[in-house]
Amino acid sequence: MAISQPDQFIALLGGGQLGKMLLAEARRMDLSVHSMDPDHMAPCRLGSHRFVQGDFTDYQQVMDFSQGATAVVIEIESVNVKALEDLEAQGIPTFPSAKALRLIQNKIKQKTFYRDQGIPTSDFQVHANHASLQSALAEDQLTMPFVWKLAEGGYDGFGVAMINKASDMDDLPDAPCITEAAVDIDKEIAVVIVRDRHGNTEAFPPVEMAFHPTANQVEFVVCPASLSDQANQQAVQLAKQCAEAFDSPGLLAVELFLTKGGDWLVNEVAPRPHNSGHLTIEACQSSQFEQLLRVAFNLPMGSCALQSAAAMANLVGAANHQGDVMYQGLDQALVVPGSSIHIYGKSQTRPFRKMGHVTATGKDPKQAMQRAAAVRDAISVEAKPSNLLT
Repeated sequence: MAISQPDQFIALLGGGQLGKMLLAEARRMDLSVHSMDPDHMAPCRLGSHRFVQGDFTDYQQVMDFSQGATAVVIEIESVNVKALEDLEAQGIPTFPSAKALRLIQNKIKQKTFYRDQGIPTSDFQVHANHASLQSALAEDQLTMPFVWKLAEGGYDGFGVAMINKASDMDDLPDAPCITEAAVDIDKEIAVVIVRDRHGNTEAFPPVEMAFHPTANQVEFVVCPASLSDQANQQAVQLAKQCAEAFDSPGLLAVELFLTKGGDWLVNEVAPRPHNSGHLTIEACQSSQFEQLLRVAFNLPMGSCALQSAAAMANLVGAANHQGDVMYQGLDQALVVPGSSIHIYGKSQTRPFRKMGHVTATGKDPKQAMQRAAAVRDAISVEAKPSNLLT
């Protein structure tokens, strides 16, 4: 595979922030990426060699857009899987594979896959609808607290709820779902695995995640994680086991629970660039985005080695703010040493919407986290005054 060849290009399904960061690496390496997104103001409209406003859930639009591509890459799971299957049949590789994505798109199938493959995960039950869920609770088949997850369509903490009392179920959608037994969690860890077309794998160092108490979104990601050498190796081994089971080229971000009893459980996975891997841009020799490009263009994988302790904090829309976005506090944020601010280019903000992130490096995880927190706290992602929610 040669680079700087405009007739060789990736077809990117989705045009959000993940695609924007992929484009930054592609531009640096002079690799061609075409992107498609339904939003004419999607971040990827800038930086793509070709941008198409289109629906990545529509079979024919995906097929037409992807013709002639060297490979097809996704940045969101809700793409048309049948189109990916038919593109593979044409000889166009997709990252992830259509088979893997079909499993991962549905949390019922995903959890059942772990059980069938002998991959440790929390106990779960499947419910066809809200009435089924209510019946299971009434018949003492469920014990509170438990975690509720929508089978399809959840993202960034949406479609997930902690159920501590019966009234917490009142506003849940009437749709297929799973419930998971509450786990006594000591740490939440993520490992991003890179897998090339030949089945070779590399692992980024495990990161430790801290979540927002109400938004159920990642608030901080820190690397290296506060794990013993043995636990660090166990996390990597389990993540690689997942990647081997799905047998899909590209990226697989594996979210793990380490229980207080010392057991490892797989929570869920994402077959694309992931929030937990954003700090690899500044902290690792090759970022998750560069690695995906290398694999998609059939180039050798790079090194995942950590070069500096780092922490990442999300920049999300402020509460009670929805509409045209503006960023307050950048003057204070930009003077924090060791920090890099990423603004995603979304024109509209809403409460807790991911609008950017900051990565900070430091001599150790503590210093990196302090710097990331300082930037995060200085910036307020607000709507212009005329858009304020009342």
